[in-house]
Amino acid sequence: MDSWTLPLLGGLLIGLATALYLLILGKVVGISGLLANALFNPSNRLTALVFIAGLIIGGSAYGPLFEIRTPLPEARAPMLLIISGLLVGYGTRLANGCTSGHGVCGLARFSLRSWVATTIFISVAIITVALVQ
Repeated sequence: MDSWTLPLLGGLLIGLATALYLLILGKVVGISGLLANALFNPSNRLTALVFIAGLIIGGSAYGPLFEIRTPLPEARAPMLLIISGLLVGYGTRLANGCTSGHGVCGLARFSLRSWVATTIFISVAIITVALVQ
């Protein structure tokens, strides 16, 4: 397969999943919202858990299915992951949604708030990579 085939297929599957979620349930997909539902909303818990489980299973199966090797994290990685996760959680509350909600669903709905949020997400990511590299 070409180097662009799998990312293209992944993007199409993300679009299909979000479109089906919206058509079937009438709700916009946002991972932070799904996680909040899984933790704090008993009426929507099962749907949120199934969607999150699909993300974890799909992501975990990708490497072995396509024989892709990833390096093991450094010893300091667990603390960095915890700090990063807390910062991302704070950012999703501050931005009223996560990157997936704004970037995939908000942009498709032409939400001005999502256009601003996604522009900020991408800009900060570019700056972070430039500083770290």
